This record gives sequence, C-alpha cells and structure tokens, in this order.
Amino acid sequence: GAMRSRAEVDATLQTAKLNAAELLPAVHCLSFGAQAGAGECCLLQLEPGLCAELEAGRSLVIRGEKDEQAVLCSKDKTYDMKIADTSNMLLFIPGCKTPEQLKADQASCNIIHSQIAGFSNNYWELRRCRPKLKKLRKLLMEDPYEGPDSQKDQTSTFSKYTTEDLLSLIQASEEEILHQLQVIDACKIEGYWRILEFDYQMKLLNHVTQLIDSESWSLSKVPLRTCLEELGSLEPTEMIEHILLSYGRKYFDDAGEVYFEMHEDKICRAIAQMLLQNAVKFSLSEFQEVWQQSVPEGMTTRLDQLKGLALVDRSSTPETIFLLKVEDLPEDNQERFNSLFSIREKWTEVDITPYIQDLCAEKQTVGALLTKYARSSMQNGVKVYNSRRPIS
Repeated sequence: GAMRSRAEVDATLQTAKLNAAELLPAVHCLSFGAQAGAGECCLLQLEPGLCAELEAGRSLVIRGEKDEQAVLCSKDKTYDMKIADTSNMLLFIPGCKTPEQLKADQASCNIIHSQIAGFSNNYWELRRCRPKLKKLRKLLMEDPYEGPDSQKDQTSTFSKYTTEDLLSLIQASEEEILHQLQVIDACKIEGYWRILEFDYQMKLLNHVTQLIDSESWSLSKVPLRTCLEELGSLEPTEMIEHILLSYGRKYFDDAGEVYFEMHEDKICRAIAQMLLQNAVKFSLSEFQEVWQQSVPEGMTTRLDQLKGLALVDRSSTPETIFLLKVEDLPEDNQERFNSLFSIREKWTEVDITPYIQDLCAEKQTVGALLTKYARSSMQNGVKVYNSRRPIS
C-alpha cells in the first residue's frame, strides 16, 4: 500500500487512545515483502554458552537418522530439540533498530518503513540431554574383533566404522563419543573402531596375568616393554598394549619407562563375567569360591565389583547369582524400568541403583527416578520398589 504520513500515524494513535508523548517519536511502518512466508526460516533459541561457540566460529551439528528424534551437538554436549509454539507471531525485519538504538540516534527520521522478510509462530528450544550412546556399542558389537587369525574377519559382511561414520550415526557430541569409546574399551584397528570379542579379550588378559605371575611383578608396576617382548610372539603388540590400557592405568617412572598399574576390580569383574556367562544361575557360595581361585594371585574378589554386571538372588535357597548386564537393558527410562520389573518384581534401592544410575540426567538422583517410575512399600522392614503399572 501507500506509504503512511505522520498525520495518518497520529490519527491512528488517537483512535487507539494512545498518548504520543509516552512513545518514542520513531514509528515503524511495516509491510510484508513479496517473499515473506512462513517456513523459510527456523528460529533456534541458544543459551549464552552455545552462542559464544558460534560466535567463535565453531559449529553446532544436528544429528539423527530418519527414524530418530533430532538432537543438536556442540563439541562436548548434546541437546534435545523441541518445537516451542508462541502465541505472538515472530516477525523477521532485516536491519530493525531496537528502542535503545533509536534513543541513541535521535536524529533518525521519525517514520521508518520496514519490510517483513518472514515470520514464524514457533522456535526450536534446546534442552541438555544425555548423549544417546547405547547405539555405539550396538554397532561395534555387530562385528567384534576376534584377533588377527580370525577367518571371520576376512569374510565379514558387516560394516566397519571410522570416527567420521560414528559422528554421523551416533546422537552425541564428538567428545562424548570419544570418551564412550574409551569406556567400552574400543580400539582402532586399521582405521576402524572395534570392540574386542570377549573371549579374545580374556585370552589376552590371561597372557598378561600369567606373565605377571611368572615374573613375580607387583600388580602396580607392570613394565610395558617386557610385556611386548615376552608376548609379542603370541599376539600383535598393539593388542597387548590395548589390553594393558583396558585393564590398567599407564604411567611413566623417573627414567621415562612405561608401566601399568593393573585395575584389580576390573580384572576380577571380567573373570566373574567369564565364569557366569556359561551358567544360567550359579550357587552364590560356590561361585564366590571358584571366582576367588580364578583371579590372579594377590587379588581379592568382592561382590561390589559386580555392580551392573551380575545380580544376587537372596530369596532363593541356596542363594544364587546370575549375569545381568546394564548395557543390555533398554536406553529409554520407562522401557528400562519395565524390563527390570519383569526380571524381578520387587527391588531394594541398593540392588536397582547400578541398573538405573546411568539414566540420571544432570543433577538428578536415583531417588528422584524411583519416585517417578516405581512405587515403594515396606517388606520385612526393608523399603522395596515395584512397578507403577502392571507388567505384561
């Protein structure tokens, strides 16, 4: 339409019973540009930290495959993306001056004709979320590495994954993915991330613990160089080093020699897994005896080494223990609780904690999760938790 004059503006203000003296002298007259449409632009609300990332020239990435809810990742954090609707239409006006800018620039013409370039009724809201890392292990477990002599590796039709591949498939930031690869003891073989097949891991670990035993080394001072010299004829040296990194902490002595301090708990845990995975249920007392006999000399087995790996059934006679790995349970909160309550109807907080600990969002406690997904009752003076909904 035609450009408005000051007189028309004043007449409109009068009709609207607004006092011009209380308003800034500058008036924006808005008109829709020919191209102004919804859906051309998306608005994203960023917290100051993320804004700073972009301003510093770093990028934010949206990750997810077609069937997944999109997440946005910075270098080290992951955010859920949700659409927030607004009751007020949001207008995009290029070069629009804010009241502060107009006050500073008093001389500006008091009628400003602005064209609306686009509009929106919603924007994307970000909420910090747990990185979705279960899939990482799942992908790598499709084709675990069974060692250099494995025939399977030559003929395997499964995909292998580089860091780049994982960044495009896993809904987590780069730092979260690289950290998780360490947590699950993955290693890079010929440029691809692999997980060592459990039996192969145990074979390597066994070589190392037998060597420690025969050389009478202290478990806190295992020399890398001698390990590689002694075991290099049995297995590739990078595999020997990988198993030491997986089950020990690397350090240098004063002369710059590399040593490893072996993780007692992790080694005891792995040996327990080896014993338990061949039995459906194991009498607890019998298991504890065999387990202690199976670990390297000088190590002490304790049931709390098995958190999130095995569950003791105190209600059966005799008491039993069986394998229940937290990484095999669903990632979704409700599905996780459903599957736990189908395994056991009533749980104590001590027993269930290792199986839900990883679901806790930032600053959330296990107690808060239990309040939401379970109901509590007293059983023989002990607080127990059961399902809020009938388990099919």
